[in-house]
Amino acid sequence: MNQIELWVGFNLFVGLMLVLDLFVFNRRAHTAKLGEALGWSALWIGIAVVFGALIYFCQGRATGLEFATGYVIELSLSVDNLFIFILIFTHFRVPEAQQHRVLFWGVVGALVMRAIFIFAGVGLLRRFEWIIYPFGALLVFSGIRLFRKHGASIDLDNNFVLRWLRRVTPVTPDYRGQHFFVRDPGLSATPLFVVLLVIELTDVLFATDSIPAILAITNKTFIIYSSNALAIMGLRSMFFALSGLMKVFHYLHYGLAMILIFIGTKMMLAHYYPIPTGWALAVVAVILAVSVLASVANPKEDATGQA
Repeated sequence: MNQIELWVGFNLFVGLMLVLDLFVFNRRAHTAKLGEALGWSALWIGIAVVFGALIYFCQGRATGLEFATGYVIELSLSVDNLFIFILIFTHFRVPEAQQHRVLFWGVVGALVMRAIFIFAGVGLLRRFEWIIYPFGALLVFSGIRLFRKHGASIDLDNNFVLRWLRRVTPVTPDYRGQHFFVRDPGLSATPLFVVLLVIELTDVLFATDSIPAILAITNKTFIIYSSNALAIMGLRSMFFALSGLMKVFHYLHYGLAMILIFIGTKMMLAHYYPIPTGWALAVVAVILAVSVLASVANPKEDATGQA
């Protein structure tokens, strides 16, 4: 199978799954149950495993390991995004039944923006090899920042995108079902569209970490894009499956910080002391496992002093 067939086949699959998601499985707005969310999460992880196996057998062990490492890194970094999604939905009081719709269109926008970032990043690396050093330094800086402060943050009340939106179009004071725009009497945006804009903005911020991270593993555009796409596609169901458990994994952001620092260091040492992809995958897996196990073994106390 040549590269054109890979790109066409993969994007047709992603498009088919998005159509089925919106028009068949989630045609009516509803609150996702835990069992449903866990089922979809398992399905997307299973799809990634099968796809990785196909890459392994069709393109070799090295490329298969690159996909697996890239997917694990992208998925683990995406998990930290869930904290921001929870903050956004809570701040804007998004009805639970409408959260899936926002995340769905957020995924569509993220796939387009990530593709642009990926093609630009790969092009820069191939044209200017020295850019690997500022990319690596950016990851190390992001990891250190994450150690000091849990996750990325945005000012939801003074965000420039929201200020711009309010200048160009009226915004209704309340939600109007699943609608992003309504006539009231003229065309007006709804708070649901405001939330979607904020979600898309945060993905741009997260991409500045995630894209350089996977560029440290491989410069193969299809592997980078497919691992990103499958991680993002599974993020929605993972949000509903883990949103109630995020406080349990209170050491996770330390693990993610260590992953960013490790990948950034790997990137800057690539020309002098290249770290094999298999070792990189093992290090990332161990860091994630230790941070999760430490969270479970040492539960965080709430305001009442109870675990």
